[in-house]
Amino acid sequence: MDCQAANEDIVIVAPRLPEAAGEAAYSAYEIDPLVIETATRLDEALRTAPGVSTFRRNDSAAANPTIQGLSIRASAPSGAGRALVTLDGQPLNDPFGGWVIWGAVPPETVASATVLRGAGAGPYGAGALTGTVQLNERRGQGAALSLEGGERVRSRAVGVGEARSDAWSLMLAASAQQDDGWIPVRAGRGAADTKAWSESVAGVARFEWRDGERVFAARLGGYSESRGAGLVGAESVSDGASLSVTLAAPAGDVAWRVQAWAMSSDLYNTSVATAPDRSTTTPANEQYATPAFGWGGNAAVRWTGDAYGIEAGADLRTADGETRERFSFTGGQFTRNRIAGGRTLTAGAYVEGWRDIGDWLVTGGARVDQYRAWDGARVERLIATGAPVLQVTPEDTETVAPTARVGVWRAFGELNVRGAAYAGFRPPTLNELHRPFRVGNDVTEANAALQPERIVGFDVGIGGAHANWSWEAGVFATRLEDAIVNVTLGAGPGTFPPGVFVPAGGAYRQRQNAGAIDAAGIEAEARGDWSGRVRWRVALNYTKAEFDNGPLAGLRPAQSPEWSVSAGADWRPFDTTTLSAALIYESARFEDDLNARELDPAAVLDLRAEQRLRAGVSVYAALDNALDADVETAESGDGIESFGPPRAFRVGLLLRR
Repeated sequence: MDCQAANEDIVIVAPRLPEAAGEAAYSAYEIDPLVIETATRLDEALRTAPGVSTFRRNDSAAANPTIQGLSIRASAPSGAGRALVTLDGQPLNDPFGGWVIWGAVPPETVASATVLRGAGAGPYGAGALTGTVQLNERRGQGAALSLEGGERVRSRAVGVGEARSDAWSLMLAASAQQDDGWIPVRAGRGAADTKAWSESVAGVARFEWRDGERVFAARLGGYSESRGAGLVGAESVSDGASLSVTLAAPAGDVAWRVQAWAMSSDLYNTSVATAPDRSTTTPANEQYATPAFGWGGNAAVRWTGDAYGIEAGADLRTADGETRERFSFTGGQFTRNRIAGGRTLTAGAYVEGWRDIGDWLVTGGARVDQYRAWDGARVERLIATGAPVLQVTPEDTETVAPTARVGVWRAFGELNVRGAAYAGFRPPTLNELHRPFRVGNDVTEANAALQPERIVGFDVGIGGAHANWSWEAGVFATRLEDAIVNVTLGAGPGTFPPGVFVPAGGAYRQRQNAGAIDAAGIEAEARGDWSGRVRWRVALNYTKAEFDNGPLAGLRPAQSPEWSVSAGADWRPFDTTTLSAALIYESARFEDDLNARELDPAAVLDLRAEQRLRAGVSVYAALDNALDADVETAESGDGIESFGPPRAFRVGLLLRR
């Protein structure tokens, strides 16, 4: 492989280093650009990559912000997620909880998305435990306006445009979306059950300036989302903003990049207890503020020769946040107040290299990270008197985590083979360390003594590219140590430490390092284009995962399906008409750590038709969940099941210039 020749074909359009030649040795899945273009939320597009799991099956329009994390290969999903998500190099994971507010990034602003499977190490670092999602923002694509309406009084409007010259460009984008929602509970529904509705707005402004080989970019983004949880009195509001500044010289034998970024977020969230007959709800908790601020930066320099390359870099991430809550509802009012939070810092440095040795490409890298958690505190007081009833000051912790990855790649005519081994780690979030939470009658306690998760694994793959189609298949195995899991410790009714009352039908859990999870599986994909009229794709993932030791030994991790399959086809019967179908299937998954609550398998078929009326003007119609499949998203301790959105029809207008 001639690395220099590959670099000569790169067009400089963004302040990021081009993909290194060594990345060919690692397992990656490219999201179909048409899937991104037609998605209403970015996580919809990412879930077409098999093995990519959200904590519950609801998309981010309905899911509580605290469970919008993302995991890869379905070996141990959690609300925080175990994948690092970046946009042009900037981490998008929330500084307090590690989740990703997908509504903050309208799909119309994203040009491409790659799911890199396996621990990050190398340039990706902490948080990239099961993989990395690399998002690249659009550039040079003119202007577009999308207007949409449909059932459930659903509406969506998105506008994006870019002005540019040879030296500079300015992109502006804004989106607004609202959905009156649906009632998740069917059998056993009572007056306590109401619609899961949502409203969201987001905006982005990005300025770029180019001077020869140097590129400067400044990006500012913000969002606000409100949603109902499907129970009377259970609602949430999340707000946030981010700023990144990047300077890079991404071409030539010596390329470099420097980026600084900052994020702020806040969360208002209320939870309720439900009466046994679901006739009423009672306030259980009011998280009236969760201010958090994170900042950091990254830098890298790359030397590229005729048959080799070396990259060295460093990154820093900090987080400072706390939860402020009222709880213990008695006599028609909250009687206690809680403030809990702390600070974390992760700093790392790495060296990565690759070289052509005959017909082989060999790559590898090592990094070391230092993680600190300090200034932790949890104080609970009586609201009436201000007297403290609980004061906890956890010990400061510090961890040094060395990680690495190595890989090989070789082509045999139309076939290629690859293999990789890797190690990674993920430190606990401030949310996991300090914030208790409640879902219905289930209560989960925080744990300030959590240790970072660590993973080792390998994968091997073979693939091929032909005239109009390509394919790849592989196997993988991982071992996740000190897995952070919500472990069930008792059932209600009863009072548990530190004085938490759990009603009948509820479970008491605590976040714990619950031992090791062994996972192994297969993944395969194929995609092609037939006669320029039919584009198709199909992919699958199978993951067998279970706890090897600890309190959950022999059980499968919660929210981890064994099988996931995605397929799609786009047919252009005429030059102006596109008909699309997309299918996502997941096998059964367990709702809880004890594998006592099973969510049934689900298959969702989406249909879409787009007609171009004239240059730059199109209309479309879409039928989401066309077969009206029952998608079970949750099951309570007393057997009450919740379901995702039913079939819904929507139409839209697209204007492009």
